[in-house]
Amino acid sequence: MSYGAAAALQAAIFERLAGDAALAALVGDAIHDALPKGRAPDLYVTLGPEEVRERGDISGAGAEHRVTVSVVSDAAGFLAAKQAAGAVSDALHGAALTLARGRLVALTFLRARAVRTGAGQRRRIDLTFRARVDDGT
Repeated sequence: MSYGAAAALQAAIFERLAGDAALAALVGDAIHDALPKGRAPDLYVTLGPEEVRERGDISGAGAEHRVTVSVVSDAAGFLAAKQAAGAVSDALHGAALTLARGRLVALTFLRARAVRTGAGQRRRIDLTFRARVDDGT
C-alpha cells in the first residue's frame, strides 16, 4: 500500500473543482479545503474525510481512496445544495486528473447522503468518490 499520492490526489481534486465553470456559477470561489475563519458562506463546497485501502499488485504500490466532498447550504430547502452537488459530481466522475505524484487510474461516484444539520437550519450533502491510484513514485 502507499498513501504517498494522497496529497497529490487532494490537490488535483481541489484544482478540478476550483476550475469548473458550472460549479463556480453556483458557489463562486467558495470551495475550501478547510473553512475560512469567520462566518461561512451561505453555500460552499469543502473537501472532507478520506478512507484509503491497499490496492497494490505485483506491478507496484497502489491504493483505493474514498474521498468525501461536502456541499453545505443555509437555504431553506435542498435545491441549491443538490444543484451544487450535481455540479461536483459532474466535475469529478470519470475525470482524468493529472497528479503530481502517482497516476489516477479511475475516479467514480460512489454514493451521496443528504442531511439536515444544526437543528435543521443547514443542509449538507456528502458525496463520496472512489479514486484508484497507482503510486509509481
